[in-house]
Amino acid sequence: MSGLIALLDDVAAISKVAAASVDDVAGQAAKAGAKAAGALIDDAAVTPKYLHGFDASRELPIVWKITRGSLFNKLVILLPIALLLTVFAPWLITPLLMLGGAYLCYEGAHKVASLFHHSDTHDSEKHTHTDTPGAALEEKRVAGAIKTDFILSAEIMTIALSTIPASDALLTKALILAVVAVGVTVAVYGSVALIVKADDFGLHLAKGRTGALAAIGRGIVYIMPKLMTLLTIVGTAAMIWVGGQIIVHGLHELGWHMPYETIHHLAIAAAEAVPAIAGIAEWVTTAFFDGIVGLILGLALLPVVTKVLNPLIETTIAPLIARFTKA
Repeated sequence: MSGLIALLDDVAAISKVAAASVDDVAGQAAKAGAKAAGALIDDAAVTPKYLHGFDASRELPIVWKITRGSLFNKLVILLPIALLLTVFAPWLITPLLMLGGAYLCYEGAHKVASLFHHSDTHDSEKHTHTDTPGAALEEKRVAGAIKTDFILSAEIMTIALSTIPASDALLTKALILAVVAVGVTVAVYGSVALIVKADDFGLHLAKGRTGALAAIGRGIVYIMPKLMTLLTIVGTAAMIWVGGQIIVHGLHELGWHMPYETIHHLAIAAAEAVPAIAGIAEWVTTAFFDGIVGLILGLALLPVVTKVLNPLIETTIAPLIARFTKA
């Protein structure tokens, strides 16, 4: 009996350790996901464009194909690379994080620049009116969406990796990254599925009905375009701000302290100027100047990304992912 009691005590102790580990993994994954908010919002805002022109019956299957490709990006390609970095080249994490932040700045600046040119020539978002919805176009759209997702997924995974303490075991890091990968993908593309089907749901409520249900249906149909516009604006602003923040903090860690310290001093001055809302004033000031840095860098990177990086992804990574999504 004493041996059985000792065994049960050991099992209880192991269970407590396991539960603590699960809580730690979940907590760190949630923290990493929150830091990657800019990339998440933009992913959710951009993806519905790839469904334009297709029959409603193909919308969810296309979203599912993109979801599979996104999971492949994160779990099969990016997660092993991230683990290898932690073992063999942890010093590369900050520069890679800055590289991803620079691409976020580019994406945000590209959308801002397109407002003044009244056109969007980004490869991942360009669709001509001569395209006829069909299997070939569907595969083309899916491949384009997954190509864009790869860049954002790389940024998300790098952000997640940067939040994990270096002292954590390799298995713990792998679990945290896997939770982030699956959780982020489900959140983004689950939201996309709800967004693209909201109009159909609203029409279903409004059709052949009167009263409250019909009013709700008409309201959904009316508000969805405005919601998409708002989501795009918020996503663009978040990308520029998050990208600029990553660059400023990265430069600070690499030894160039001037941008970080300048913005920090301005934020402190703003907080002291309005003590009643000191915390809000400090945050807004920091975000504003981080965004200015991000926008300037993004505009400078426009020709570099469109002429160098995008063609490189198109000829190397995109074909591999396209073969996976056709399986």
